[in-house]
Amino acid sequence: MIKYEMIANKIRQRIQDGVYLADSLIPDQVSLAKEFKVSRMTVKKAMDVLAFEGLIFRKRGSGTYVKKTALKNGLNANLMEYEGLTQQLSGHEVKSQVISFTVEFPDDFIKETLMLDKHDPVYKIIRLRTVDGDPYIIEHTFMSVKCIPGLSEEALDTSVYQYIHNELGLQFGGAYRKIHAAKSSEYDQEYLGCAVDDPVLEVEQVVHLEDGTPFEYSRSRNRYDKRSYTVVDLQK
Repeated sequence: MIKYEMIANKIRQRIQDGVYLADSLIPDQVSLAKEFKVSRMTVKKAMDVLAFEGLIFRKRGSGTYVKKTALKNGLNANLMEYEGLTQQLSGHEVKSQVISFTVEFPDDFIKETLMLDKHDPVYKIIRLRTVDGDPYIIEHTFMSVKCIPGLSEEALDTSVYQYIHNELGLQFGGAYRKIHAAKSSEYDQEYLGCAVDDPVLEVEQVVHLEDGTPFEYSRSRNRYDKRSYTVVDLQK
């Protein structure tokens, strides 16, 4: 993960956990740079992300403050964030319902996408994710067994990414995403409560490990009225 994204995640978590209270002053860039052992420019990029998300605001000559409405923006997602729904929505009750969990050999598309041999097995996972009791996303996921061994239904009930980080000791290098609109499917209608003519927001992604190995291809089906994504462009 890029350093400024890591710092933004840490500060976002502190806001959600109440370490930095609404309308309170947060540490200045010099202090944060010392804490995280990075440059002030890296801290500034992290602050730009949080300001764009509507979590903080700056007062000239005074400092940076947490917005009073910060916690109301929790269901909006940063498109550059790929660490999983449990981490993205920390502070909300995120639960999983496993609809299907099998191991099979990949078809040509998955084989090519995850750079696998035709005899390399993959997990095929369909999960409903609920947030604060409401149906939120259906995830259709293919994951390489050789990259992520020992995945169990217990991990699916909580957080797959926490299992990958904590149990396997693996870190992510990034993700490629494509977003488009689609018509609701039978799964969307049954599990998300979509109407037949409702649109859904589908996010396709390929996630790779630090060494560049792709290990996951997924399609996340989002209710059009529940999920939105923001993009932060910090290139100057």
